[in-house]
Amino acid sequence: MILSLFYSFYLFLHPIHISVTEINYNEKSKSLQITSRIFVDEMELGVRAQRRESELDILNPKNGLTTKQLINNYLSAHFKVKVDGKPAKINFLGFEKEDISFMSYLEIENVKKLKTIEVFNDIITEIHDDQSNLVHVTYKSPIKSARLSREITSEIFTFGTK
Repeated sequence: MILSLFYSFYLFLHPIHISVTEINYNEKSKSLQITSRIFVDEMELGVRAQRRESELDILNPKNGLTTKQLINNYLSAHFKVKVDGKPAKINFLGFEKEDISFMSYLEIENVKKLKTIEVFNDIITEIHDDQSNLVHVTYKSPIKSARLSREITSEIFTFGTK
């Protein structure tokens, strides 16, 4: 009974499955600066599935693993970017826990200019069929956005084709 009440309360607080990723071009550093916010519990489920470890605790991993390594490995497999059709090297800078979510910081260096950014994001879609991954891209123009899902895992954003 108590477990049932707790589960119902949890679903009330966290009824949606969503991540939000922002990609911003930094003219000064010639880089794409990326932040990605993902619920802690969903990230843990994704990492568990990836590693096939049903008991893994992402905040207190064992066997010499760190939360940073686990998040980096998961994002490397489930979040990819192509700049002008070429796969980009994404540097994982770190993360911080903010309440019930992780904020991850990534960067793509040496982006002098671009015409297209293709974003692949299937974060947590292996867990929740209703997962939405919102992606916002800012490059010298208004923000362009897409909602990615299990059915649509990538989007190409085009710039400067006037």
